Amino acid sequence: MFDAGLHDTHCSIVKDAASPNSLEIESDAPSPSPEVSPKDPQPFLPILAPSPMLPFTNYSNLPALSGLCELNFSAAGNILSTAAFDCWDPIAPYLANVACCPQLHATVETLIGHSGISSGKLSLNLTQATSCLSDIEAILVSQGANRNIRNICSIYPSNLTKASCPIIDVNEIERIINFSRLYAACKDVDPVDECCNQVCQQAILDAAEKIATNDRDRVSLNGITILPAKSSLIDDCRDIIIRWLASKLDLSSSNVFLRGLSQCSINTVCPLGFPDIKNVTKECGNTKSNRTSCCKAMRSYMSATQEQSFITNLQATNCATLLGKKLQTANISQNVYALCHIKLKDFSLQDSGCLFPSLPSDVKYDQNTGISFICDLNDNVEASWPNASSLPASTSSSQIPAIPKATSAQSGIYIKGMKYSFLVMFCSLLLLNLLT
Repeated sequence: MFDAGLHDTHCSIVKDAASPNSLEIESDAPSPSPEVSPKDPQPFLPILAPSPMLPFTNYSNLPALSGLCELNFSAAGNILSTAAFDCWDPIAPYLANVACCPQLHATVETLIGHSGISSGKLSLNLTQATSCLSDIEAILVSQGANRNIRNICSIYPSNLTKASCPIIDVNEIERIINFSRLYAACKDVDPVDECCNQVCQQAILDAAEKIATNDRDRVSLNGITILPAKSSLIDDCRDIIIRWLASKLDLSSSNVFLRGLSQCSINTVCPLGFPDIKNVTKECGNTKSNRTSCCKAMRSYMSATQEQSFITNLQATNCATLLGKKLQTANISQNVYALCHIKLKDFSLQDSGCLFPSLPSDVKYDQNTGISFICDLNDNVEASWPNASSLPASTSSSQIPAIPKATSAQSGIYIKGMKYSFLVMFCSLLLLNLLT
């Protein structure tokens, strides 16, 4: 099972009780009692408000479904609810990269994998896939998920089929692959070790290559096995192997397992798009630049960047490197991050700079406080200006950004155009740095 001991802060989203159609930013939560030691802080309690949605947890009363899908939705109630919360209507586009889409894909793969226990097949035909994806969407939307999640997450009926993989039969797969080795490599995956060492991921790739070619297209050159260039074929077979692994774990464990694998990939890239930097270049492009004008341009640029999405702390590190190199290419030689006090949090959505943990984190639902999610607020971590040898961050080459030594209540988080209030509260302090 994946577990994280990061220092995290909860960001609770609640409806404005006074006027559900108005945007109101909650004020800072009250400070802890003076008698409380700074080393033992107490949580800030959110203002109670009406529930932002009613979770659909009674699976004896499913929404209108096609009747053509044989996936066992009733058994998967918990992971479907998690997917609905992660893709909650107002914030799904902003959580797409860090929560919504990884959970949606994990849910789909888990459902198909477990259906293979009875059907013996690890994929659906296109007709089945179309009905099942429609049913999954109906269930999630009935719980408050965004109606556009299929487009947000780029998931289509073809993603539920075998695509180009030639083998989907469970017995045939287990005849071809070394399933004992594969299962041993993946059944007890530690999220940090796996992202660093990729033991399970390599075992999955080896098995995918095996069923993609079934030894028919391999040739040997001086004792070295060569696989023809069939990357899309291997990718499709990788999905089949992942479903096979999901079928060997219980529903909850397989869902957590798949989220962990996805997070290894998520943290290696910057998901942000950077607009034209010509104004920053104009104000910061020479060593005699006016600091005030330069930083005003830089802050304006970062403000536009912050409107895109939530990102993880490691993604923020990658984004800082990517933007820094972009600025350097435009002949900005001075460290504008240090000059203008640009922090890692400045790359994530909204003014308060909520960075998600680098490990999988889901949205939570509470009837009293509504929707909440975990943030890793590293307020004092300055973005690193890249040098000539700077590489994108990964869990094997960089640390999770430093844990702050102290945390205070934060003001509300504002998302442009959202008619809900955000309240940040301090939850706990766990002095454990997972990546050293």
